[in-house]
Amino acid sequence: MSIRPLVDKKTKIIATISDFRCDVELIRQLFENGMNIVRMNTAHLTPEGMDKIINNVRAVSDEIGILIDTKGPEVRTTAVSLEDKQAKIDIAKGDVIRICGNPDGLTTAECICVNYTHFVDDVNPGTHVLIDDGEIDLLVTDKTSEYLVCEAQNDSRLGSRKGVNVPGVRINLPSVTERDKQNILFAIDRKIDFIAHSFVRSKQDVKDVTDILKRNDSHIRVIAKIENQEGIDNIDGIIEAADGVMVARGDLGIEVPQEKIPGIQRILIRKCVVAKKPVIVATQMLQSMINNPRPTRAEVTDIANAIFYRTDALMLSGETAQGRYPVEAVRTMAKIAAESEKTKLKDNDIRIPYNFEDNDIASFLAKQAVESIEALGIKALITDSHTGKTARYLAAYRGDKPVLAMCYNEPVIRHLSISYGVIPFYQERKENEDKRHYFLQALRTLLDNGYLHLEDKVAYLSGGGKRGTGATFLEINTIENIFADKSGVTQLS
Repeated sequence: MSIRPLVDKKTKIIATISDFRCDVELIRQLFENGMNIVRMNTAHLTPEGMDKIINNVRAVSDEIGILIDTKGPEVRTTAVSLEDKQAKIDIAKGDVIRICGNPDGLTTAECICVNYTHFVDDVNPGTHVLIDDGEIDLLVTDKTSEYLVCEAQNDSRLGSRKGVNVPGVRINLPSVTERDKQNILFAIDRKIDFIAHSFVRSKQDVKDVTDILKRNDSHIRVIAKIENQEGIDNIDGIIEAADGVMVARGDLGIEVPQEKIPGIQRILIRKCVVAKKPVIVATQMLQSMINNPRPTRAEVTDIANAIFYRTDALMLSGETAQGRYPVEAVRTMAKIAAESEKTKLKDNDIRIPYNFEDNDIASFLAKQAVESIEALGIKALITDSHTGKTARYLAAYRGDKPVLAMCYNEPVIRHLSISYGVIPFYQERKENEDKRHYFLQALRTLLDNGYLHLEDKVAYLSGGGKRGTGATFLEINTIENIFADKSGVTQLS
């Protein structure tokens, strides 16, 4: 049994990895510097490329979670060139450019092709079409049955397969495309840990993914990416249906006025914490580190504020996928996270009300365990888990001591890699072995490694009922007293 160092930052880090740069040594360095989850962006990957990443991640550690994106109802431009992936088209302000729905066509300086066949039907004159995170602004001046006529509003350069946003316009694509279905089945077959579903507009969009998972008896966790106003408007139902939420600020900052993003981010984080669901903040966290070895002061503050708001996890995209300083970016984010966690104010903690009518014993006990940290000087929260439920509850209450989760199923280790302050580790359990045996083993390991001492108090949450029902009792005691119990001495002799 191995346990990661308790001095680790509590905020989890997701790093996007490209198949062009995913060697084992790089992944190991990212992991050792604070990365918890690897993200694969399916917009830029083939199944062969994803297999390469998965195999190299697993060669480093079985503790690293793997997250795959679906694209959802997303519109992208087609390739500029089939031969040169770096090819770009120059666009000058005032240029007249057509846009057509032709997934098989090449994009040229005269006509931009997009992957959605009925794009022209959904968009009308007077609308702005924004491409590549809003870097390219095209105003629709006219339309025919086959194409939109647009005028470029700024000088820019267009590369291949860039995202297309039309603020205020609902694009009538299905929630799960055929390519998404293929990627979901790929994820199931490869036992990937998370699916981040893009452009979620309602709880039905989440259900469209979970239905596929249920039909295939898969326990992959679904993260809903919030990227438009419709998703914000329906956030309560989305949180209820999903296993977690990502505040995807890239497309969100194009679909809604960007000055609203900080407020939206804070509201979404709060709602997720209250619902005890993990929440991720993503996009341009350390954008300057794509080309520079040090972040800007604004980026440092942005990361700190997300942590002060109580996010579970932060995500790096281009910084680790193609940036010049991937390891430095993860190390920098980890250092900022550790310092921010030390300096955040308890006055700003999110109060999670307990509803006695729900009769949720695990939630009640988790709340008492976290409150005992300050009241009784608890040094660590320990729980055992078949599903991760109790550990996620402990994470939601945001205690300032680590949550050590003994996981009896290996996938649960990776499912908890997204939850704030949780340090999961695998414990193989024999069918007739008492749970307390493993609790005492964990304490012995913590003592041997100097993480805890005999006089330290710990809180232990466990359950005696059916698997997956959560904690049913809370024990608080010093380690010395726990070992003084005759049964404890016998089991550890």
